[in-house]
Order: sequence, then structure tokens, then C-alpha cells
Amino acid sequence: MLVERIEHKWLAAFVRAFTLCKVEPGQVVALLSETQSRRVNVDLARLALESLGARVFDLTVTTPPLSAPAPVRSTGASDSLQQLAPVLAALARSDLVVDCTVEGLLHAPELPTILAGADGKRPRLYMISNEHPEILERTLPTPELEPLVRSAMKRLRGSSTLRVRSEAGTDLTVSLQGATVGGVWGFCAKPGMVSHWPGGLALAFPAAGTVNGTLVLAPGDVNLTFKRYLRDTVRLTIEADTITRIDGEGVDADLMRGYWATWAESEGHRAAYAVSHVGFGLNAAARWDAMTFYDKRDCNGTELRAFAGNFLYSTGANEVAGRHTLGHFDLPMRKCSVFLDDVAVIEAGRIVDGAFETAA
Repeated sequence: MLVERIEHKWLAAFVRAFTLCKVEPGQVVALLSETQSRRVNVDLARLALESLGARVFDLTVTTPPLSAPAPVRSTGASDSLQQLAPVLAALARSDLVVDCTVEGLLHAPELPTILAGADGKRPRLYMISNEHPEILERTLPTPELEPLVRSAMKRLRGSSTLRVRSEAGTDLTVSLQGATVGGVWGFCAKPGMVSHWPGGLALAFPAAGTVNGTLVLAPGDVNLTFKRYLRDTVRLTIEADTITRIDGEGVDADLMRGYWATWAESEGHRAAYAVSHVGFGLNAAARWDAMTFYDKRDCNGTELRAFAGNFLYSTGANEVAGRHTLGHFDLPMRKCSVFLDDVAVIEAGRIVDGAFETAA
């Protein structure tokens, strides 16, 4: 079991990350947390920011009562802010918001209000994933990730179709017409930007009705919501974005069937079965096998979204398609081939040489 305490090496990692975010003396930084946040990360962030001369203020909200029909993990849609107007006003007037909430604000309904800014300021938001500091130390972002991710985003924006194939049987087609493309390289330096640490992935939020085919999860693929490597094969049939059939004999399929059904029965719709986003990992420092080394409480799994060459399929909320739900799966898959307009950018889990530019 890893100990959570202030270590100089972890403080140095936080200082480096904030330096990449261009934190400068005198900048006003809101350090946002909740009562269930990992306190060591909050403390490391404060010390690192103050060492860079930032004017830091702590803003801690109470983790709200549970409202979901099942445990919620790794959604990026924290409900901790509860539309509290004084909190949003303070965050909007900051130069930088350091997000240490448990789930993060990436898809939180309050994010647009925060990023709109106020009084001539427009903040940037940096989410520190709810990981043990050792994981953050290993996945410290580097400047080289930015041009790589930007190049991948450019390829996605310029393509009309994304196709995924695998020897396990995946045969999936995603129309990128009307999709919103995003990417994360692990730091944010400009007003209005959003990023998270660990980072290193490019993704698209498809428009409604644009995803069709078969997704085959093979042993060794990852169910990040359950923090579990699959041991069985699970075959998902997807029609007009929505999973219409779940085939599989083992416990992995049973667990996924049960979780999805809980959301559908509770919410009265099938948004949890529909696609949230698709994309691929680009971070050579992120490891597929990382979860084998940590207790579940030590890791949030963000690293496994970003390991180089994975195809990431996620279900749940998708603002672009007008779907909202707290039911969410992140499913990083190995050994897939990804094609943009029939040109391979990933072959059997390896990024094709020259597929993306690596220098600005």
C-alpha cells in the first residue's frame, strides 16, 4: 500500500506541471476541491503554486449526497458544485482553476459558465485526476505531447469517417460529420483552455446517429469504470449510436449488462448505452498494465485512456448528440487498427510512423 504524504519528488512534479501551464507570480489561482478529494494532491498543488508565486485561494465544497442508482466512477462530470452561484463567480474570476474534485469538471454542467469568465478575465482549467501522486509523477506531461496531440486532432477534424477493425472481430464505423473534436496533452497555458493530468489523447464526440457496427472487447482490454482488465470476450452490437445487444458468457458481460440496465431502468431512457466519445491514446509514457501495480483506491485510471495506440470507446453523456446521463463506461482497447478516411493511423495497437506530426 502506497503512503499519501508530501514528498519532494512529487512536489517537484507538480511544480513542473504548473510551469508548463505557465503559472506566473501574481496570477490568481483557485484551488478547487471537495470534502472527498485526495488531500495529498490538494496540498501538493498548493505548495507548488505558491512556490511559483501564484496567489492561491482554497475553495472546498461538500461532496453531495448520492443521487445515482449505482456507484459512479471516472465520469469527468462532477456534481460537487451544485450550481452554487458564489462558487462559480469566484472560479470565473480566476486566472487558473486547479480542479481536484473527485470526478473532475470536464463534462460538468457548470464548466461553460466558469470558462466564460468575468470582469475581463477568462480562466483556464487544469484537472488533476484523482490518482496517487506516484502515478502523476510517472505520467508527468512533456512539451512534446502538445504537437503530437494537435496533429492528431487536425487529422480527425479533416476526416469524414473513422473506422476500427481488430482480429478479435471489431468492425465499427463512425461518421465524423458534425462531430466535435478534442484533445488533451496534459497542461493548459492559454485562457479558456481545459486539460487534465495524465494526458495524451485525441478524441471525437460524434453527432447523433453516426456510430454503427460491432465492438468486440477481448481479454486484456480494460473496463475503466470497474477498474478491471477483461478476462472474457464481450461482443457489443451498436446501431445508430446505441448498444442493442450484449453477447458474452462470462462475468465481464454479466457485470456490464447489469450496470447498463440499472441506468436504463432508473432514468427511463437508454442514453447510458449510447456513445459518448471515441478516440485514441498517444502517450508513450502511459502504461496499459499500470492498474496491476496499484490498489483500486490509488488509481483513477486516466493513464489507461492515454496509453499509446489504444482505441478508446466510451458510452454515456454526449452533449454534441444531446444525451445526458451519469451512466458511463470508458473502454480502452488494445490491438485495434484505426483508419481515418481509409488511411491507417494505428495498426494493431501501434501508431503508424509518420501518421501524426511530432514537432510544431
